[in-house]
Amino acid sequence: MALAETRPHLTTGWRTPVLVAGALIAAGAGLRALDAAGVAALRNFLIVFASLLVEALPFIVLGAAVSALIEVFVPASVFARLARMPRGLQQPMAGLGGFAFPVCECGSVPVARRLVAKGMSPSAAITFMLAAPILNPVVLVATAVAYRGRDILWPMVLGRAGLGLLVAMVAAWVVGAGRGRDILRSGGRPAGELHDHGEVPEARWTEYFGHLASDFTMLARYLVMGAAIAAALQTFVPQQVLGAVAGTPILNVAALMILASLLSLCSESDAFVAASFVQFGMSAQLAFLVAGPMIDAKLAVLYAGTFRRGFVLTLTAVVFAVTLAGALWFQVVFG
Repeated sequence: MALAETRPHLTTGWRTPVLVAGALIAAGAGLRALDAAGVAALRNFLIVFASLLVEALPFIVLGAAVSALIEVFVPASVFARLARMPRGLQQPMAGLGGFAFPVCECGSVPVARRLVAKGMSPSAAITFMLAAPILNPVVLVATAVAYRGRDILWPMVLGRAGLGLLVAMVAAWVVGAGRGRDILRSGGRPAGELHDHGEVPEARWTEYFGHLASDFTMLARYLVMGAAIAAALQTFVPQQVLGAVAGTPILNVAALMILASLLSLCSESDAFVAASFVQFGMSAQLAFLVAGPMIDAKLAVLYAGTFRRGFVLTLTAVVFAVTLAGALWFQVVFG
């Protein structure tokens, strides 16, 4: 019996070293097969990939820490107070709420659902959901760090905050014009929704570090994938191809918006990826930074589980249209 119980563990224990050894052997063989140009390309890929990770990881940790603090230590009643504000002030104040409640895009969805359930107008709740991941102070600081040393630092930081708030308010006004029950799915609340916590300090800190580890693991996974794709585009895609796309008006902006949606990066790290696309102008990079935190692959799943059918398609269309128009105006103003 004991032998049978230990056998799966022995199998699992041997499997990982064998896989690691096989990967190392394959990597070594691949390196030997590469010519000088291939080795140089691989070296460039690793440099870009590692630099993106090193620059962005501290902000991933900071963002996860702040998000976990809000999840565990901020009572739900704090968010309910926003729902008691005058209707005319709810939408602009909710949009600016990202400064006070810095949550990432994944955390903003359950917060928005709670605000609607507490009586806030749907347009205001959706404004918070879309704007908070961009107006998050951690995100704005990360954007400044990503563009440090460049002449476009402040235009990018202020442009991201201003255009992000504008897109959030316009999109929320369009998709949130009805009543709360017109946009929310019926049934239970989505996983991860904020809730009231007990008063046992030890339990809260245990829950805090659990949320911190979970958030960091999820966000770091997307960062690794995004950094790898960005490094691959910079290294292996012919520069004339990137240059052709980057030099085509409107197409360059649309291309980076689509890429941001596919990468599903966290808003606390996406600026480092956007800044690496030096072939593209400010307007395309700005569109990447605004559209990504509002519409991406992982958010589509959260939206579908929270809101009624048709919400995601309408929201996607409005966000893309307003972001495209705003980015093009940004290009006209700043050249």
